[in-house]
Amino acid sequence: MKKRIRLKGRIRTYIQFSIYLGILLLFVDAAVFLINIQAGLLLAGYSVVYFAITLSLYFYNKPIIMNELISFATEYGQIQRKLLRDMDLPYALLDDSGKVIWTNTAFETVVNQPKGYNKSVTSLFPTITRDRLPDDNGLDEAQYELEYEGGEYVAKFRKISLKEMAEHSDMIDSRDYNGYLIAVYLYDETALHIALQEVDDQSLAVGMIYLDNYEEAMESVEEVRRSLLVALIDRKVNKYISGYDGICKKLEKDKYLIILRKKMIAQLQENRFDLLEEVKTVNIGNEMAVTASIGVGLDGLSYAQNYEFSRNAIDLALGRGGDQAVIKTPESIVYYGGKSQQVEKNTRVKARVKAHALREIITGKDLVLVMGHRMPDADSFGAAVGIYRAAQTLERKAHIVLNDVPPSIQPMVDMFRNNQEYQEDMIIGNQQAIEAAGGNCVLVVVDVNKPSITECPDLLRFCKSVVVLDHHRQGTETIENATLSYVEPYASSASEMVSEILQYTYDNIKIRTEEADCLYSGIMVDTNNFMTKTGVRTFEAAAFLRRNGADVTRVRKLFREDALEYKAKADAVSQAEIYKQYFAISICTADELPSPTVIGAQAANELLNIKGIKASFVLTDYQGKVYISARSIDEVNVQIIMERMGGGGHLSTAACQMEGMGAIEAIGALKRTIDSMLENNEI
Repeated sequence: MKKRIRLKGRIRTYIQFSIYLGILLLFVDAAVFLINIQAGLLLAGYSVVYFAITLSLYFYNKPIIMNELISFATEYGQIQRKLLRDMDLPYALLDDSGKVIWTNTAFETVVNQPKGYNKSVTSLFPTITRDRLPDDNGLDEAQYELEYEGGEYVAKFRKISLKEMAEHSDMIDSRDYNGYLIAVYLYDETALHIALQEVDDQSLAVGMIYLDNYEEAMESVEEVRRSLLVALIDRKVNKYISGYDGICKKLEKDKYLIILRKKMIAQLQENRFDLLEEVKTVNIGNEMAVTASIGVGLDGLSYAQNYEFSRNAIDLALGRGGDQAVIKTPESIVYYGGKSQQVEKNTRVKARVKAHALREIITGKDLVLVMGHRMPDADSFGAAVGIYRAAQTLERKAHIVLNDVPPSIQPMVDMFRNNQEYQEDMIIGNQQAIEAAGGNCVLVVVDVNKPSITECPDLLRFCKSVVVLDHHRQGTETIENATLSYVEPYASSASEMVSEILQYTYDNIKIRTEEADCLYSGIMVDTNNFMTKTGVRTFEAAAFLRRNGADVTRVRKLFREDALEYKAKADAVSQAEIYKQYFAISICTADELPSPTVIGAQAANELLNIKGIKASFVLTDYQGKVYISARSIDEVNVQIIMERMGGGGHLSTAACQMEGMGAIEAIGALKRTIDSMLENNEI
């Protein structure tokens, strides 16, 4: 049935006004009848004539008036349509399904489509699906950022109810109008984004360049040629920074301050900070290649904050072993380089300074708590025992925090629990440690610098004074606000670091044989029986422990394996897959064993004995997680591979944990990571 157009509002009242006056005349006529019948009859006759004329004119003029109104509305609508059609702002109308039903010229120009385009808006903008448009579920407006043929736009969508539109009309009744349309506005922000990007590109970036092994490199060259080596390094650094339109200022003999535009930092990232490799090429007969560390601060709220970011970044680069670049922003930290083996420091000055600082901290407290990482190994427990001895020598109460004892260190723990020379509460659980912690307590964290994988992360919040002693490279997650932090990636193990500290903590300190065995065991485990990451100071620490009663035979007995463990390790080695000629990947199926992750790590060490293998990866599916143990000798930095997968460690010893997937899926993720890093020449 054809819909009727009904008048309403003032126009309807105006047309019907004469009829209302006629009705009023009838009331007047009734009043006149009461006064004078003849006058009433005369007025009644007049009223009949009035109604006849009025109704005739009403029914005659109404179609004419309606036609005039429709003509005016049509002309008015055409003017509006033309204005919308020629409007510079791209504008379109969609139906309630998202189909384009009308567009103006500007919109057609932007989307490069002819007039009459009536397909879904999703065909123009794939990211705008039906569920993102305004609908009947309460979403009346929506706004999205779009990219279309090189331009950047903000698209605003607004629901237009036909019923509400009719209700606001003074001429049309809304009872027969339902549904809605969707209006689309496109705002071109390409020029604005280009301008903002240009401003961002020109913003200040502050950087620091430190020469990692300046003293050692100088000692490896003749004295008369040292000034030449320094000049060549200075020239190399200055020329490199000048090539990126930057400023380089030498602060000290081995430190530089650099100022660059942020745009140039992006180019440095593309080139993966090749200055790190160029510095190594400076050689005038020096036996040791010079390596550098770079720290860059970006996107700070002020120049001072960028400078502070750069200082934090360079500290992080040095804490990770040097020979790498670190970029720090308020949101993230990005690492580059780090392919070289860390250089062992010949001087023990730093160890002595840290030992004296640790002594001052311990003597100023009443209680010392020592904590390692979750699922502790021999190095973690050995270092904790060393700190316990230092606290006892300084006459302070001490506890080692150990909640669950893995079978791999059970023999070591039994040496103390079954020994009358040690107090029963020498080793306590997490809850006991939290109850004992207080304001006059110091927490010493050994063999770990990530708070999330410590034995008891909550304990960090209860202890105001925290000391960190670790030999792993630092990552993004670190223990913040530590009173004393001693992180040396060149050290072979935390037990080696603690053995050095013990020699400076107290004159002629006496270490018991059980404690010496634990420290010696820690060094042996992390160096794979003195075959990896061993330096002069490693053997000096071992000699110190031997002088204090460490026995190689007793230590060897502590690490003997049972038949099932040995068989599981042998199976992992025998089933290894050689990937890309140089990478050995295997799965350790040791679910029935108490410490399958330890077996996996040992299998990874064994795989390095195969000729041609540069790195080995052994995966262990244990308690809902996949543990990856990564090992290498010198050619591949497994630490940056594991960092890419959410873990960390050393250049030659690293690991990570993966949740939500099985071992086969984890192998796929590992292979994809290796492929990506090989393609980008990162390893």
